[in-house]
Amino acid sequence: MRTKTLLGKSILWIFLLVFAFVTLIPVVITILGSFKTNSELTTGATFLPSLWKFSNYREAWEQANFSTYTLNSLIVALTTVVGTLLVASMAAYVVERMTFFGKKLYVGMQAFTMFVAVGAVVLRPQFDLMVKLNLHSSLWGVILILISAHASIFFILFSFMKGIPRELDEAARIDGCSPGRTFWRIILPLLGPGLGVGALFTFRGAWNEYLLPLVFTMTKPELQTLTVGLANLKYGISAASQTHYMMAGACLSILPILVAYIFANKSFMQMTAGSLKG
Repeated sequence: MRTKTLLGKSILWIFLLVFAFVTLIPVVITILGSFKTNSELTTGATFLPSLWKFSNYREAWEQANFSTYTLNSLIVALTTVVGTLLVASMAAYVVERMTFFGKKLYVGMQAFTMFVAVGAVVLRPQFDLMVKLNLHSSLWGVILILISAHASIFFILFSFMKGIPRELDEAARIDGCSPGRTFWRIILPLLGPGLGVGALFTFRGAWNEYLLPLVFTMTKPELQTLTVGLANLKYGISAASQTHYMMAGACLSILPILVAYIFANKSFMQMTAGSLKG
């Protein structure tokens, strides 16, 4: 029996180590490539850089306009996070706490948008809608579309909302609080772990979004986000590939996601612990 247990644990550890290796090796290659010269990356002759070029990061930040790309990405990601959390939390509060006509239909439509991925099929109608709103050459068009895709965050907050006792609402109503004031003063602060998890997922999705910013910034390169700017570095002056800048930029683009995870890690662990306990 003990031999079977040891064998099972050994197989599990081997599987986890292989999975970790497959997951981390592209990251390691990217980090090492960010310190190589462009010619060294193109030939692929060495695994480690023959000469560590730390200046790649400075040149990428200054010459490849990464400061502008990063600022645009931060604007899109942070604004999307705030807007998504506001819309999803208010929707979850109304659906969970109130009764209204079409409630089941609304929840069903939210689930439909989350589980049915139509991808680029809806890109043209979205763009046409933003043209009518005069937001087709602005980051606000991208932000509004990203906020509208809040179904998964809605269900996360909806599940958290169910764990908040209704007695708190009743006590607040007795004290003269309106539903809106009850939401802002009582419910929203108790949604902290859910808001943290929702913020992490929303930030990651908005930060990594490529297709929408590409379409909406074609006529205004100064509004390009980091993902679009990175892809455009594939061809530089005289169609020369600037792979070393792309590698450095990819490493820089990872940092905000890591920072977001560090801040939201506590909320994510609370959600995981709560689901296991339930």
